[in-house]
Amino acid sequence: MRARLLTAAATALALLLTGCGGDGDRPDGKIQLRFQSLAWQKESVDANKELVKEWNASHPDVQVAYVQGSWDSVHDQLLTSFEGGEAPDIIHDASDDLADFAYGGYLADLTDLLPERLKADIPRQSWRTTTFGEGVYGVPFLQEPRVLIANKKVLHDAGVRVPTAGRPWSWEEFRQVTKDLTEHMGKGKYGIAWPLKEPVSVTLNLGLSTGGQLFHRGGDGKVTIEFTDADAVVPGTVRDQVNVDGSASRSTLGAGGSDALPGFFGGKYAMVPLGFSYRQQIVQQAPEGFEWTVLPAPAGPEGPAQGVSPQTLSIAEDSPHKREAAQFIDFMLQPQNMVRLAKGDWMLPTGTEALGAPALHTDKDGWAVGAALARHLRPAPAQSVRGYPEWKDKVATPAYQEFYSGAIDVGELRKRLVDDGNSVLARYQR
Repeated sequence: MRARLLTAAATALALLLTGCGGDGDRPDGKIQLRFQSLAWQKESVDANKELVKEWNASHPDVQVAYVQGSWDSVHDQLLTSFEGGEAPDIIHDASDDLADFAYGGYLADLTDLLPERLKADIPRQSWRTTTFGEGVYGVPFLQEPRVLIANKKVLHDAGVRVPTAGRPWSWEEFRQVTKDLTEHMGKGKYGIAWPLKEPVSVTLNLGLSTGGQLFHRGGDGKVTIEFTDADAVVPGTVRDQVNVDGSASRSTLGAGGSDALPGFFGGKYAMVPLGFSYRQQIVQQAPEGFEWTVLPAPAGPEGPAQGVSPQTLSIAEDSPHKREAAQFIDFMLQPQNMVRLAKGDWMLPTGTEALGAPALHTDKDGWAVGAALARHLRPAPAQSVRGYPEWKDKVATPAYQEFYSGAIDVGELRKRLVDDGNSVLARYQR
């Protein structure tokens, strides 16, 4: 996940200044809603604040106070505010962070609160990311595929086939291309740099293209982990690029996405797999004259399918003004407003009408490639799995890191993910 700029202290201060607890109503009898946003890029913060201002101007009896939150600390901050009865009315988060809050009774079921317009505009696969049990606990509104950011000149000079959204590289072709690029570039340079400081979501989400699922829900509703040959394709490709082919940089395995950009700009790496929103950093930081392009991630038997965890808007179960909060969410996610939010965050809207906006289909900065991939996005494999955060932190992250570095083989990786992983999940499903 992208580096976040705001600290937990700033979040706490914002909550303190805005006021916590109580029913939020003002002395003049007007309804006061608190909207905690996790927007952090200036364009995104500006878009959110402008929409709040527009709502307040047209809804004098229902006023919304903007509260700045932080991706770095949102889970713990929300848990504390829920337990203390001080949660904001409208909550910005990501779908993969909602399961425990939804099952814990902290979030309102939105099934009967949202207008039909909004329900129909967002595709079913997106709603699946916020559906837990029989209820819907968030509105998915922004999403981003993982793409390949590539040095256009290096690809051209090497003579490799440039993939398109309609004809992406297979994983086998991708591996061969990175070998060809490495040979073309010369000693000390690499066809690919994998920044895998947080390897789990990258591995699982890209694994959907090969049929990997890892998490399987039985007839009794319980989830177990199975590591099949399909689950091994993506991690096996990365491991071989690093340890067999020498076409991927070992030094970036523990790095974040932003950490790999200087080497990319300097010509050390021909390509870097990054979230779609990283394009903003590249526009801002790329040296003058540096030519880059956006390519689709490799595809497998399932095509360019890819898992995502969309950004979401939810309503606190304790909010005394759920219907007004739902009306504000509907306003925020009108098609033209969803486009504004998507452009501000350099991401894609989930809404069908918003996704069709011409501004999101231009070749400039790779918008068209992302828009073409949107219909292939699916819920992340662990989307609704209780205990996933613990499994990810304690089991999967160290196991994948050791596998990618070459310290363990695929048999040991499978053993850890499955045996240790199922022990963790079992505690959450008794």
